Amino acid sequence: MMIVGLVILVLVNITILSVNSSRKYSSYGLGRVTISMIAPLQKVATRLSHFAKSVWNNYFYLISVAEENDELKSAVKRLVEKNNQRLETEITNSRFRKLLDLRASVSHDIAVAEVIGKDPSQWFKTIIIDKGSSEGIKKGLPVIVSGDIAGQVSDVSSHYSKVLLIIDRNSAVDALVQRNRSRGVIKGASDGECQLDYVLRKHDIKPGDTVISSGVDGVFPKGLRVGYVSDVTKPDFGIFQKINVLPYVDFEKIEEVMVILNPGEKGLLSGSRP
Repeated sequence: MMIVGLVILVLVNITILSVNSSRKYSSYGLGRVTISMIAPLQKVATRLSHFAKSVWNNYFYLISVAEENDELKSAVKRLVEKNNQRLETEITNSRFRKLLDLRASVSHDIAVAEVIGKDPSQWFKTIIIDKGSSEGIKKGLPVIVSGDIAGQVSDVSSHYSKVLLIIDRNSAVDALVQRNRSRGVIKGASDGECQLDYVLRKHDIKPGDTVISSGVDGVFPKGLRVGYVSDVTKPDFGIFQKINVLPYVDFEKIEEVMVILNPGEKGLLSGSRP
């Protein structure tokens, strides 16, 4: 509407100027009247022209600022992505360095595998790794993380394997309490922890005690850490205690594992735990 009004004023101004020009020999009084009529219109037209020019310039300025702002946001986004990639690379390299250090101290043959999937069901606690029979993986082999027991290979294909974690109810590991050598069997519990079953009431078990593999089940080499005792209950009747064990492996953050290819041989770790 403002532009239309400006156009009308300009047209009126031109019309009056044309009429005045055609009467250039008119009287002095008539020229004065014409000027008094034209001047206000010219003033308004000039102001509207300046205003429109200002709005037009500001519009392009805002567009330029918006484009520059978008470019800056894109640049910041790229820098954040690069920084995240760099940080992730450093974390991954740190994990692999730890794996290499552990591998150097292991006398057994091992295969390092990456976790590529997890069982989404609430009934089974399993993971899928990117190594299979082509890399020497067999059903029943033990799986560890940083020297601690994670689980056991339950199914194998050419290039992938499924690992049954020790927190699964179907898992069982023959174990003992490191401090006093009390024997029991580690089984998975529904709360993501484990239980140390079949430990006699007469044995002194305390929260904080470390539980390790006994080595007598023929699956896990002796001395691997399973977890630590988090709670002990002695029922009023029966011959066994109820012992809860919190695994050392954080199964929510597990990304790489090591599969022991020859668990029957002794001496898994140099200076391994007794």
